[in-house]
Amino acid sequence: MVWEKEKIVGSCLAGGAAFAVGASFLHLFLKGELPLGLGLGVSLVSPCNLFRKRRPVRVYMDGCFDMMHYGHCNALRQARALGDQLVVGVVSDEEIIANKGPPVTPLHERMIMVKAVKWVDEVIPDAPYAITEDFMKKLFDEYQIDYIIHGDDPCVLPDGTDAYALAKKAGRYKQIKRTEGVSSTDIVGRMLLCVRERSVSDSHSHSSLQRQFSHGHNSPKFEDGGSSAGTRVSHFLPTSRRIVQFSNGKGPGPDARIIYIDGAFDLFHAGHVEILRRARELGDFLLVGIHNDQTVSAKRGAHRPIMNLHERSLSVLACRYVDEVIIGAPWEVSRDTITTFDISLVVHGTVAESDDFQKEEDNPYAVPISMGIFQILESPLDITTSTIIKRIVANHEAYQIRNKKKEASEKKYYEQKAFVSGD
Repeated sequence: MVWEKEKIVGSCLAGGAAFAVGASFLHLFLKGELPLGLGLGVSLVSPCNLFRKRRPVRVYMDGCFDMMHYGHCNALRQARALGDQLVVGVVSDEEIIANKGPPVTPLHERMIMVKAVKWVDEVIPDAPYAITEDFMKKLFDEYQIDYIIHGDDPCVLPDGTDAYALAKKAGRYKQIKRTEGVSSTDIVGRMLLCVRERSVSDSHSHSSLQRQFSHGHNSPKFEDGGSSAGTRVSHFLPTSRRIVQFSNGKGPGPDARIIYIDGAFDLFHAGHVEILRRARELGDFLLVGIHNDQTVSAKRGAHRPIMNLHERSLSVLACRYVDEVIIGAPWEVSRDTITTFDISLVVHGTVAESDDFQKEEDNPYAVPISMGIFQILESPLDITTSTIIKRIVANHEAYQIRNKKKEASEKKYYEQKAFVSGD
């Protein structure tokens, strides 16, 4: 019986000692002071390795991002999903001119656009059009890039070679799916079509142009013999999944100060981004109303909008300053709208396509003005959708040459690819 008691006591003491030693080891382990091996013939994993924070996977994507649209944004979203941090290179004006033709938007505007995309963590200005050995080394060493990303559409140099050949050879290249149905070239074509249609009123009325927008007819040939590169006016329709992918998924807090701004946001540009940034700074939650195609057409003319409601909505949703959008918002800001969305302040920029917000009669902001919750914001940039269209018109011939140049490069690329594969 005594022995049994001693055995029990001994077991308790041994267990206590083992627990104490284990606790000491755990304490040292957590402090990172536990030596490897300990002379016990056991190879222990270094606690530094176990508890060291994993280095984030950094991915790189570059592009011209000229006349940035929802296709660009979707590409950046997909690229960001392949890593933890997305670094974006924005190609210089000089490189674009040399490889594609003149850009519609200059570098400083393109930088504003890319920085405003919610999935972008870092931006590199003046990136080269093609990934060279030196630049690739800089990406890997200086920017700690793990993978270089591009879409599954070819990025072709004027000589017909692949701009990402070196990245692919290094085994550090990953590919994403291109967003079908939109490109900067396509948008340029849409604008040129609109300009031409307006000038040829005897053969194409505004109503016929509007039918082309509604039904997605192919654009006609230009009078000077150049083609529009098969431009098709968009009738893009997003799925609920795509809208969710672009949305923040968060509503305003219980005491949030909700700011409301509305507009067409056609050809989403740097002027839009900057006024949205200013608006967001005034509160906790920015709600953006986007007018439907019929409203925009009635107020701006039958040739507008260039981008349809769903395209415009995705571009606005991708902006980091925007928390939520109303797709197809009413032209007039009613008391019901203000109450339903608990809007604290309605704002409007000084730079706009029209001066409706300054009218005494038929002012769409009459209700918020009467409620004392309307404010005019100084627009940081003097850019409107018409500004972008005028740039296109001023360089009509240059953009046609640019489109033809792109087609020729892609044709050469596919010919070379077919030759190598033996097809």
